[in-house]
Amino acid sequence: MSSPTSMPATRHAAAAEAFGASPVLPDADDRTRDRVLSAVLENGPVSAAELGDLLGFTPAAVRRHLDHLERSGVIEVKRVAKAGSGAGRPARRYVLSSQGQSKLGDDYLNIASSALRRLQELAGEDAVREYAEERFSDMERRYAPEVEAAGDDITARAMALSKALSRDGFVASAHSIEAKAPLPAALSSVQLCQGHCPIQRLAAEFPVFCDTETKVFSRLVGVDVRRLSTLAQGGHVCTTHIPTGRPAATASPDVAEQPGNPYQESNNQQERP
Repeated sequence: MSSPTSMPATRHAAAAEAFGASPVLPDADDRTRDRVLSAVLENGPVSAAELGDLLGFTPAAVRRHLDHLERSGVIEVKRVAKAGSGAGRPARRYVLSSQGQSKLGDDYLNIASSALRRLQELAGEDAVREYAEERFSDMERRYAPEVEAAGDDITARAMALSKALSRDGFVASAHSIEAKAPLPAALSSVQLCQGHCPIQRLAAEFPVFCDTETKVFSRLVGVDVRRLSTLAQGGHVCTTHIPTGRPAATASPDVAEQPGNPYQESNNQQERP
C-alpha cells in the first residue's frame, strides 16, 4: 500500500498529466501537511503536542498545519477524556473526518452500493449477508496462518491480527490494557483499532459488513469480541474490544456495558462531536 503521506501529491500530479498539463510539484507546505495528515490517520486521536514529537515540528508549526487541514475539512477535533483522569476538561485530539476518510480510495463504492441494493431487492437480505460472509472468508483464510503462528496467547494473536490488517491498508493498531486493582483481572483486554475502512460508506448502509468482520475477528483470536465503535456509524476509528483476562473457551459478556468499565466513558466521549 502506498504511504498516505504521498497520496494527495501523487493524485494531483497524475491528474495534471492526464489532462495534458505539466504536473505541479508540491511545495514544502503541501508535503508537510501530507505528513501531518498521515500521522493523524495512523495515530488519531492524537494531540498537537504528540504530533509535534512524532514529526519533529515545533508546536506553532504543527498547529498551523492542523488549522489548515481542519479548515479544509479533512480532519476534525474530538474531545477525549481519559479513564481515571478526573473531572478536568477533555483534551483536544485530532482525527480524520468523514471527508478525509472518503479521500482515501472509495471511488467505486457508489456502484457497489447500487449493486447491493439491487441484490437485496431481488434476493433478500440473506443474499447480502452471504456476499459479506464470502468477502470476509478470504480475509480469514489469509490471516489465519499468521494468527495461529502467534500461539495460544490472546494478546499475541490480537497483535498478529493488527499487523495483518495494517498490511491490507486498515491502518490498525493494538493496545494492551491491564486491569488494575480494585478492578478484576478479567477486565484486561486488547483494544484493536482500525483507522481506515475502504468500504466505510458501504458498511454504513449495510451494517452486515461490520457484523461479519467482527465475527471473523472473534474466530481468529479465539475469544468472543465486541465492537465499541465503527467508522461506518460515525466513530473516529473502528474499535474492537478483545478480552484477554478470561479463557478463550468461555463466552465473554459485553464488557463495554458492564458497570464500572473504565473505558466506557472514554469511548463515549470520543463519539461526541
